[in-house]
Amino acid sequence: PALSRPAVGIDLGTTKSCVGLFRDGRVEILSNRQGLRSTPSCVAFTESGRLLGEEAKSQAALNSPNTVFGAKRLLGRVSGAAAAPQDPHRWPFLVLQAEGDARVQVSYKGAEKSFFPEEIVAMILGHLKEVAEEHLGQAVTHAVVTVPAHFNDSQRQATRDAGVIAGINVLRILNETTAAALAYSLHHPDNGERNVLIFDMGGGALSASVFSIDKGVVEVKATAGDSHLGGDDFDNCLVSFLMEEFLKKHRENISHDGRAVWRLRTACEAAKRALSSCQKATVSVDCLYRGIDLQADITRAQFEHLCAKLFQRVLRPVERVLRDAKLSQSQIDDVVVVGASTRMPRIRELLQDFFGGRPLNQCLNADEAVASGAAVQAAILLEDRSDVARNLLALDVASVSLGVEASTGKMHGLVKRNAAIPTVATRTFTTLHDHQPDLLIRTYEGERSIAKENHLLGRFLLKGFSPAPRGMSLLEVTFYIDADGILSVFALDKIMGSANPVIVDARKGRLSKEQILRLAEEHEKYRAEDRAQKWKLATKNYLQSCAFSVKRTSEDILNYFTLQAKKKMVEKCQQAFSWL
Repeated sequence: PALSRPAVGIDLGTTKSCVGLFRDGRVEILSNRQGLRSTPSCVAFTESGRLLGEEAKSQAALNSPNTVFGAKRLLGRVSGAAAAPQDPHRWPFLVLQAEGDARVQVSYKGAEKSFFPEEIVAMILGHLKEVAEEHLGQAVTHAVVTVPAHFNDSQRQATRDAGVIAGINVLRILNETTAAALAYSLHHPDNGERNVLIFDMGGGALSASVFSIDKGVVEVKATAGDSHLGGDDFDNCLVSFLMEEFLKKHRENISHDGRAVWRLRTACEAAKRALSSCQKATVSVDCLYRGIDLQADITRAQFEHLCAKLFQRVLRPVERVLRDAKLSQSQIDDVVVVGASTRMPRIRELLQDFFGGRPLNQCLNADEAVASGAAVQAAILLEDRSDVARNLLALDVASVSLGVEASTGKMHGLVKRNAAIPTVATRTFTTLHDHQPDLLIRTYEGERSIAKENHLLGRFLLKGFSPAPRGMSLLEVTFYIDADGILSVFALDKIMGSANPVIVDARKGRLSKEQILRLAEEHEKYRAEDRAQKWKLATKNYLQSCAFSVKRTSEDILNYFTLQAKKKMVEKCQQAFSWL
C-alpha cells in the first residue's frame, strides 16, 4: 500500500551505500536495478551522460579519470585539508583546490567540468532516492541520512546540503553507530539495561560508540573514531605493495596508468575479501601493463604484516571511547560489530583479545545494520504508529568539543565532547573599542587549549547593535547545537533588548543558500538528461528488437510472401540495422 509520507533510511557509505524502509513493523532493505541490496558510491561522467552505482563502477577501468569514488572523504573539508595526504595521489580523478574548497574535475560531454563534493554525494543520494521510488511506486522526499559518529559540524552540514541538492528533506543526520544501536534494540527489545559497544568499520572510516540501552531508550555515552581508516586503506596498502613488486620485477611503473591501477585495485579488493575466509588468495590481472601479466599469491599472514600499521590503529578509538565513558572492558555487556571491514579476521581477533576473549556479537547484518537503524529513525520522526517505532528513542551526543577564541588566543569551551544533544550554551560578549560597529566571534572544534590549534568551525560577525563606549555593549550570544550536531548562532543586545535585533552573519566556509539552489537546479537538469538518455536507449533497443523479430518472422514464413514483399521486408530490416 502507498504510504502517506514515505521516509527512507540511507546509509551513505564511502564505498557502498544502502537504503532501507520501515513499514508494517519491520525494516525492508531495498534492492537496486541490478537486484543488489547495496550500491557502489560511485559516479561516472561520459560523452553521453552520467552513470551511477553499479553502472559507474563496471566501466571504471576504461574511464578511470572520470569515475569518482570516495567523495564522502572530501565532504566539509576546506583547502589544505581536503583529504588525507595520500588520498589525492591514489585517486585517478583530479581534485582541485578552488576558492578554499576542494572540487573534483572531470571530462563531461566533451568539456572539462568541476563539481563540489556535495554535488557528487547528491548524485549518489539522488540515485538511492530513485531506487526507493521505483520500489514504492511513488515519490520519496524524506530521509534520514547517516554519517560517521566523529563527523564534525562542517561535514554534517555538507551532508545535509547534499540532501537538499538531491531534492531530499533530510529529517535527521544520524550517527552510523547510533543507527546500528537502534537496529540492535530492534533485535533485543527486552534485555534490560545494558552497556553496548558498537564497532563500525566500513570502506572509509572507523567509528566506536558506547551506549546504555534500556527498554528501547538508546543513550550514547561516548563516541570516537578515525576518519581515514577503512577497507579502502587496506586495499591501498596491498595495491602499493604489488605496484612496487611489479616495478622491481619488470622495471615498469604503472602508477601513472589509471586503467592499470583500477584493475589492480579491483583484484586487490577481491583478494582481501577472499582472505577473510581463506588462508591464501591470488591476485591475477591479465595484460596489466604493456602486455605484462601480474600474478601474485598473498597469504593472510603476509597481508596482516603489510597492513600492520593500519591494524595498530584499530583499537585506539575503542580505548578512547571507553575512557570517555568511564567504563572498563568488563563493564561492557555486548560488543557488536558492523561494517563490511569487520569481516577481516585480524580485526575480530584484536577486538576479542581486547575484551578478554569474549565472543563478539554478530547478530546484525554487517552491510545493512546502519540502513536498518536509519529506517527505524525515519519512522520514529514521522511518528509511525507501530509499537516498534513508538517504543524506541535515540539520545545522541556531540562528537567534538566546541569553543570560541578568547582575547588571549585560548579556547574558551562552550560544549564538551560527548555532551548530550540538542544543547544550548549562552555567553555574554562585549566590545574592546569605543563605538565598535561589529563584533567577530571565531568558533572552533577540537580538544586543544590553544584555539588556532583546533579546527575553525566558522566566523560569526555580529552587526546592528547599539554603538557604545568600550565594554558597555553587552551581547548575549546563544550557541545551539541541534539533534543533527550542527551549530546555529543567535544574538541579543542586552542593553536594547528585542527592540534592536542583532544580525548574525555566519561564515562557516560552506555553500551559500544561493549556491545550493543553483546546484539543486543543475541536479534536476542532470536527472532530466539521464531520463532522456535512458528513453533514447530504450527506444533504440525496442527498434532493434522489432527489426530482429521481423527478420526472423519473414524467414519462418517465407513461402507466404510474394517476392516483392519479402524483398521490401529485408530492405527495411537492413535499413534499421544500418541506422542502429
